[in-house]
Amino acid sequence: MTDYQRIEAALRYAQAHYQTQPDLEEMAAQAHWSPFHFQRKFQEWAGVSPKKFLQYLSLDHAKQLLRQQASVAEAAYEAGLSGTSRLHDLFVTLEAMTPGEYRHGGAALAIRYSFGESPFGRYLVASTDKGICKLAFLEDEETAVQELRQEWPNATFAAEETAGHAQVARFFARDFSPTDRLHLHLKGTAFQLKVWESLLRVPEGQLRTYSQLAKAAENGAAVRAAGTAIGANPVAYLIPCHRVIRGTGALGQYRWGAPRKAALLGWESARAAGPIAEALDA
Repeated sequence: MTDYQRIEAALRYAQAHYQTQPDLEEMAAQAHWSPFHFQRKFQEWAGVSPKKFLQYLSLDHAKQLLRQQASVAEAAYEAGLSGTSRLHDLFVTLEAMTPGEYRHGGAALAIRYSFGESPFGRYLVASTDKGICKLAFLEDEETAVQELRQEWPNATFAAEETAGHAQVARFFARDFSPTDRLHLHLKGTAFQLKVWESLLRVPEGQLRTYSQLAKAAENGAAVRAAGTAIGANPVAYLIPCHRVIRGTGALGQYRWGAPRKAALLGWESARAAGPIAEALDA
């Protein structure tokens, strides 16, 4: 098992037994590590202790983030400033596929794909000549490739890493510069594209509700449609659909697994808190 798989097992247990607030020994047992080793490995992975991480996943924390939606970082974005550590400020641009490409299942499109490792498990990344068209966390490589082919039944495929794939790997490693630009080449309805663009405006370490995303996509009444569009996001993490939760503060489901959503949100909250979290955790 990889370190993330062990940590995921501990997070899955913590979510299932959240009301009893599992202690270090219980979580360590799920990862098949000693409490001392689990504490050290978790701190290396998340930047904070398991106890502090669980606090980031609490309802109180989620509700606090929802109340802070008009953050300093958001204001900086609206003013056209950079340097806020959010994805869309760094290098993501989104381009829609033509109606013909959409309608004909990728006919005449050449799609290249490869695999990589992230802090949240192994992933498949695929791209056209115009940009990344798919990024999915996976459990099985063969199944992931089959799903890609089903989404683009008329495209041609090659197992080949591209410069864009290498950029994705650098992003997961946080080894990128503000001058980098990663292009996405996505198929979707006009409403889906608006929702995905709205997701790019949610700062790292912040959350939105489904109704807030619907309003941001200029259709506040279409909450269910916004939820469907969020669930159809083809690009994991780069378009941060994991930052959308229920209005109650509950995390809700995630296309690539609820434990992975919890891991993503806690990991981002720890980094957004920075030195404050480290001081509180000392």
